[in-house]
Amino acid sequence: MIPFSVLDLCPIAEGSTAPDALRNSVELAQHAEKLGYTRYWLAEHHNMPGIASAATAVVIGHVASGTKTIRVGSGGIMLPNHSPLVIAEQFGTLESLYPGRIDLGLGRAPGTDPFTSRALRRVATAAADTFPDDVLELQKYLGEVEEGQRVRAIPGAGTHVPIWLLGSSTFSAQLAAAMGLPFAFASHFAPADLMTALRLYRNLFKPSAQLQKPHAMVGVNVIAADTDKEAQYQFSSLQQSFTQLRRGTPGKVPPPIEDIEKFWSPMEKAMAQDVLLFSAVGSAETVERGLRKIIDMTRADELILAAHISDHKARMRSFEIAAEVRKKIAASENAAMSAD
Repeated sequence: MIPFSVLDLCPIAEGSTAPDALRNSVELAQHAEKLGYTRYWLAEHHNMPGIASAATAVVIGHVASGTKTIRVGSGGIMLPNHSPLVIAEQFGTLESLYPGRIDLGLGRAPGTDPFTSRALRRVATAAADTFPDDVLELQKYLGEVEEGQRVRAIPGAGTHVPIWLLGSSTFSAQLAAAMGLPFAFASHFAPADLMTALRLYRNLFKPSAQLQKPHAMVGVNVIAADTDKEAQYQFSSLQQSFTQLRRGTPGKVPPPIEDIEKFWSPMEKAMAQDVLLFSAVGSAETVERGLRKIIDMTRADELILAAHISDHKARMRSFEIAAEVRKKIAASENAAMSAD
């Protein structure tokens, strides 16, 4: 039964506030826990009016405190924005508070614009170029203390918080393979290199103390509703948000609209269709067909679902339908195995 997980950007809808978004995230995480989702990840973005998860470690603690069993983590922490020691201390603290439930997904992009990136780091550096070394340093801080080690993460040392590498290109796929780490691909917004990245990751993978065989997680936008028409209507919020971002005018998550064609130009539509290719939008039956196709094509070990929906109740319902779809997929696979 392929695991399904949740990627939450803590969306701030038009007419709502960041506190509203953070409360919604806890409610959704509790809902996901009851529905059998494996993990609940939050993403680091900065200077984005529609995203409330900038202080990602803080939000992870907020969500973990409101849940009991679901794994909670980052999808991801943008490591070039931070020193490895600070992240080790933050996630070592989280692991100490919520043992056995914390994941540390790492990305090498800034998660923001160049001006905000400079404000985060205070100095202009090519931090992404040091990403492999920073991951190694972070692993060292979370591992067992070595004799003569002068700098330690307290809490953090000896916690062995599981590290994932995230990416939207082949770079992190190859690095994850070389380091023997699980890999998550951001195909929910950058699907172009997905298949090449998965092939490289699986072919080049070297077992490690953390992971003995490759584990690839694939990102998918799932906008599910009781009817195809309602799902397409809710999907228009994501379509608008993406277009506004490309226009350089990001804002809060807009409410859905009846006719998306009046909103964008043909060029904007084509760009959105390419970027949002890995999206399953529709009723339970439609979403099931879409997810089966993605699973068959990618041979993913896990799917992580994003649902950039303006209406919180509709977002809750979308994840509920997706959980029902997962059970149907599992039941049919079990029946097929029994027949064989």
